[in-house]
Amino acid sequence: MAFRRIFRCVGEVRLAGFWKGKRAFVTGATGLLGGWLVKALLEQEAEVTVLLRDPAPKSIFAREGMLERVDVVAGELESFATMQRAIAEYAPHTVFHLAAQPLVGVAKRDPMGTLRANVEGTWNLLEACRISAPADAPPNILVASSDKAYGSSENLPYLETHPLQGRYPYDVSKSCADLITQMYAATYGLRAVVARCGNLFGGGDLHWSRTFPGVIKATLENEPFLIRSDGHYVRDFLYVKDAAESYLLLGEKLTENPALAGEAFNFSLGEHLTVLEIVETTLGIMGRTDLKPVIQNIASAEIREQHLDASKARKLLGWEPKYAMPEAIRETVEWYREYFQSTAG
Repeated sequence: MAFRRIFRCVGEVRLAGFWKGKRAFVTGATGLLGGWLVKALLEQEAEVTVLLRDPAPKSIFAREGMLERVDVVAGELESFATMQRAIAEYAPHTVFHLAAQPLVGVAKRDPMGTLRANVEGTWNLLEACRISAPADAPPNILVASSDKAYGSSENLPYLETHPLQGRYPYDVSKSCADLITQMYAATYGLRAVVARCGNLFGGGDLHWSRTFPGVIKATLENEPFLIRSDGHYVRDFLYVKDAAESYLLLGEKLTENPALAGEAFNFSLGEHLTVLEIVETTLGIMGRTDLKPVIQNIASAEIREQHLDASKARKLLGWEPKYAMPEAIRETVEWYREYFQSTAG
C-alpha cells in the first residue's frame, strides 16, 4: 500500500504539469467515466470542451458545477456536422471519445439506436478529426472500448491480440467501434488509440440496473438486491477513478510516443469476481450480510465470463491501478450515502 501512495503522488504531479493549458474535447461528459475524467482534467487546469446532448442534472458533471467551467458543443454524436464543427472550431490537443449507449439491456431492446450511437457516432468523430483538425496539429484520440468488444472466449484472460468477436448487440457495437478506430489509425494515420476497460464502478453511476449502484441502493432502502443472472457470471472490475487516470496517462504517453497510434490497451484491476461475490462483499462492507440477495436467473444474451490481462499497459505505459477493491467499494458506498441524503425529501 505504501508503494501505491507514492506512485499516486508522483503520477498526479506529473500529469498535472502535462495537461495544464491543453485543450481536451470530451464526449460522454455526463456519463460515469466522463464526469470523473472532466473533473480530473479541470483539476489539472486543462481547457475542456464537452459534447452535451442532454443536461443530465443528476450527473456528477452537473451536480459538481462543471458545466460552468467548460465550453459546450450542443448536439449528438450522430450528427456529423456537429462533430465537424466541434473539431474545427476548438482544435483540441486530445479527444476523449467516451460517449455511447452503455447499457446491455437497452442495447438488446434497441439495437439500432445503440449501433447509431456507438458505431456511427465513432466514425463521425474520427472522420471529423481526419478532415477538420489543423494539419499542423492533429489531435490525439482516445476511444473508449470495452472488454465486451472481445465477445465470448474460452481463452481467458483476454489479451489485446484476442479477436474482436462480439455477438450480442452491445458487444457488437463495441467490437465495431474498436475496429473502426484501428482502421482510421492504419489507413489515414490518425493518432488514435483504444482503451478497453473492465466493468467500471464508482460514485455517480445512476444506472440502477448495474450491480454496484443497484445493490447499494437496495441495501440503503433495506431491500434485498435482485440478481438477474444465476449469480455466477464472472466480470472484471475497475474503479472509475483508476479508469480516469488511465485515460490521462494514455493521452500523455501517446503525445510522447505517436507510434502508439493504432494500439489497444486493457485496463483492469486483475480481480475476476462473480456477481454474487461482488454483492456479498458490498453487503459485508455495508454491515448488512443479513440482507440476502434474490437470485432471479433470468439474464440472457450476455457473456458468461470475462476478465482482462493488463500487462501490456503495465509494461508500455507504466500503469498500475491505485485502488484495491475494498477501498474502492467503501468510497463508492460513501458516495451513494451522501447522494441519497442530499436528495432525500
